[in-house]
Amino acid sequence: FFLSLFKPLFKVQLKSVKDVVCASAPDLQRLTGLSNSDVQQLITAAAAVCRRHPPITAQQLQHGVSGAQLRLGCPVLDRLLRGGLPVGGITELAGESGTGKTQVGLQLSLSVQYPAEHGGLGAGALYVCTEDSFPIKRLHQLIGEQVCLRSDVPADLVSSLRFSDHVYIEHTADLDSLLVCLTRRARLLLTRGLVRLIVVDSVAALFRTEFQADDWLERNRQLLTFSSMLHHLSQEFSTPVLCINQVTDVFSQSHNSMGPSLSTVSPALGLAWANQVMVRLMMSRLQGTVVRGDQSSALRRLEVVFAPHLARDGQNAAVWREGLRGVESWTSNRK
Repeated sequence: FFLSLFKPLFKVQLKSVKDVVCASAPDLQRLTGLSNSDVQQLITAAAAVCRRHPPITAQQLQHGVSGAQLRLGCPVLDRLLRGGLPVGGITELAGESGTGKTQVGLQLSLSVQYPAEHGGLGAGALYVCTEDSFPIKRLHQLIGEQVCLRSDVPADLVSSLRFSDHVYIEHTADLDSLLVCLTRRARLLLTRGLVRLIVVDSVAALFRTEFQADDWLERNRQLLTFSSMLHHLSQEFSTPVLCINQVTDVFSQSHNSMGPSLSTVSPALGLAWANQVMVRLMMSRLQGTVVRGDQSSALRRLEVVFAPHLARDGQNAAVWREGLRGVESWTSNRK
């Protein structure tokens, strides 16, 4: 039936689905000679071809589009995130150097490998490094401490998982290699079901080094191309995407809707990037230490800046040998 609707298009200048979608209903009726009802069905069919996925409603975002989430593995932090990272869309984690952003990326790269009943997605992770070398020693330390971090998971299940075999590491030194990584390698790994998480560490590095201040228009164009690729991969394969971001200084300590209250830093790349992000988290380092047994850690804070399904809130945390954990009470040594 729909083929019969498209046949009149071959006789006029409408040569693609895009031409149909961009034309008005009266113009289509005049050009094709179809009835009004047939034109409406033609437009609906063309729109369905262009839209690879059905639209997502606010209610679906509120309750989780697919019902699946990727947990961090810490009950305190997962409670802040209402279960973990959403499976669809881009989650940004911004903060200054040394706040623990990479720790989160590594921890999620292991958490994703657990079965769904234990907060994972049953597959590996693609970890894309754009500036520093991959912290392989820290990854192995986290793997060795999984039994301690994930006490909610049977020990025999933890020991059966070959974590290091399922973290796929890519180093990209420029934007071209980053885009190739996403369009070819990432898609191949996702298609084969080998990964269900993409981590980019960090998203700002290449865009800051390859463009000068006067090149902001081209930078934004490349930034939108990059984010569009991530969105397509995330939606097509139901895959969470974590983009670690740097920060830039701001000149005011007033309330800023794009960053934490009373913060002197803001996520890099401006509004062009902020509009592509579904969830924005920020990590900061506080003036204090937290002590637990023979370990001590600088106190951190993980804040929800914006998200369609989360309240603006925060949680103190610390980095231990087994990973990042939320801190609800601590012994503080103020500097």
